[in-house]
Amino acid sequence: MARSFDTLVAPRVSPPDLPPHLAPAEPGRAVDLLEAQLDLRGTVDLAHSSLEQCAISADADSVDLTGATLIDVAIADARMASLRLRDANLRRVRIEGGRLGTLDLSGARIDELELRGVRIDYLNLGGAKATDVEIADCGIHTLDMPQAELTRVRFSDSRTDEVDPRGLRAAHVDLRGLDAGAFLDANSLRGTTLSSFQVQQLAPVLAASIGIRVID
Repeated sequence: MARSFDTLVAPRVSPPDLPPHLAPAEPGRAVDLLEAQLDLRGTVDLAHSSLEQCAISADADSVDLTGATLIDVAIADARMASLRLRDANLRRVRIEGGRLGTLDLSGARIDELELRGVRIDYLNLGGAKATDVEIADCGIHTLDMPQAELTRVRFSDSRTDEVDPRGLRAAHVDLRGLDAGAFLDANSLRGTTLSSFQVQQLAPVLAASIGIRVID
């Protein structure tokens, strides 16, 4: 991916297109669901399913959407110990409110994703290819995005203790609204946009990476 320092382009995120009425439905592996309302409990296997124009509520231990396709899906105020979206395909998906132990998006293909007001212990974007992502007012304990390919991604009013960006390929990735305790590899932030304060915080790490010793 080309790394550009031209004018920063904001993500183009639109809300899920949901019909006025949704029919209650039961989850299952490899099911096809259209215009459905899902209320998830316990351990749920939705791997390789197709969900289109669906709303999800949850108080669950584990929800497996590995390899699934989600188009126009809204998840609101959910509590899940684990939400697995590994290798999934997402388009116009919004996760708003609630608490997630693990949100695994590794290897996912993402086109329009909004995370808003979510508390997440571990967010994994490793190897994901994501375009148009908005992450706002989120508290994330650990954010991993090694080998991810991110385009038009913006953080605002969000916090994290630790970021692993190793091997990140970024274009129009705005990190100015992310209050990060530590970046594990400052060299991998090429192509992102930071505030001057963030750059000052990273200065010792950047200096060490090119062999400069800083002593006051």
